[in-house]
Order: sequence, then C-alpha cells, then structure tokens
Amino acid sequence: MSTKNRSTDLMVVSFAVILGLLIGMILRFDSGNSPSKLTLRSSPAITVPKIIATTTTVAPATTTTVVDPGSLPQEKILPGDSDPLFLSHMQDVWQAIITGNTSDAFPAFFPMTAYEQIKALPNPAADYTDRLIPGYEQQLYSLHSELGSNASIAQYVSTVVPSQYAVWVLPGVEANSGSYYRVYGTRMYYKINGILHYFTLLSLISWRGEWYIVHVTSFT
Repeated sequence: MSTKNRSTDLMVVSFAVILGLLIGMILRFDSGNSPSKLTLRSSPAITVPKIIATTTTVAPATTTTVVDPGSLPQEKILPGDSDPLFLSHMQDVWQAIITGNTSDAFPAFFPMTAYEQIKALPNPAADYTDRLIPGYEQQLYSLHSELGSNASIAQYVSTVVPSQYAVWVLPGVEANSGSYYRVYGTRMYYKINGILHYFTLLSLISWRGEWYIVHVTSFT
C-alpha cells in the first residue's frame, strides 16, 4: 500500500474516532440534562368541620302582679306595728305631713275595695271618695300646718300602735256588714332639735293583718 493510501485511511479512522467521541458526549449531555420523572403526591384530604346551628332561648321577662288587698276577703289577724308594710306606710304618712303633699299618704289609707266589703251603705264608694278622702287630706295638711317652719327640720322617730286596746268590731256596728280590728290613739313620734314630740292618729282599722288609717284627727 502506498504512503498516500495509508494517510487517507488514518484520516478516515481519526475522523470516525472523533465523531464517535462527539456523539458519546452529546448522548451523555442529553442523558444528564433530561428532566427527572416527576412523582405526583396526592394531597391529604381536607376535612371541613360541620357547622352546627345553635339557638339561644331567651327566658320571658318576669312580671310582678300587685294584688289589691281590698279585693281579697277579710282575715281575723291582729296587726302589729313593726312589719315592713306598716313601717313603709308610716314613712309615707310622715312624708305627707312634712311636705304638705297629702297624696303621698294614700298607701296608708284604708283601701276603697275593702271599705266596699265592710260597709252596709247604699253607695260605699261614693262615701269613700266624697267624705273620707277629703277629710283624710285636710287632716294631714292640718298637721303640716302645725309643724310650720319646723317641717324642714322635724325628724321621724317611730309610730306606736296600742294594739292591746284593739277591739274586733262585728257586723251591724258602725253601719258595717263586715268585721275588722279597730284601735284608737296611735302615736307618731318625731323630734325637733332633739326634743321628742308626737301626733295622735285617731283611728286605725285592720284588713287582712295590716293596720290602715281611716281618721287622722277627727271623725269628720
């Protein structure tokens, strides 16, 4: 073989080797940079809590029913002078005396509905409103006038009922169709500049174990 032919063969072999190397490098490069196979993981299931509707029950407002004692039947109970209702009534009377506002003392006056039960009159309600109420107010105001300028400094002390002298009045007496306890001479004590004084409340009568005023200073 000539020298020229050997040179040609060497060139062909060299070219083939170089080409093979290039192809190998290209294949390795593609293999190294090929995207990895992705593994998709399923997300854990999300549990949505159930919303339970709740209802709020509002208790109904309580109401206090005030019962007119005169609408109830009489009871034979001798009252005292230290129970809370009587003490409250005497405070009302005292307030009426020192201010001259006689309507303040109405709670302490004998109830009209009770008066209708015990009186054997053609129209006890008219007698109550036309005679007893005006007399009650006038007599209370006379005590206010008696205090004069001392009304602003007079201090209430207590009211003492001589219950030991109370009597149970039967039907047929004092134009009555019903009964009640009656007592005279109740004293309302007060002080002016430290000196003790008192007013005399002429007549109290009972209804269901409580004392009520019917006459302050006179029977008119």
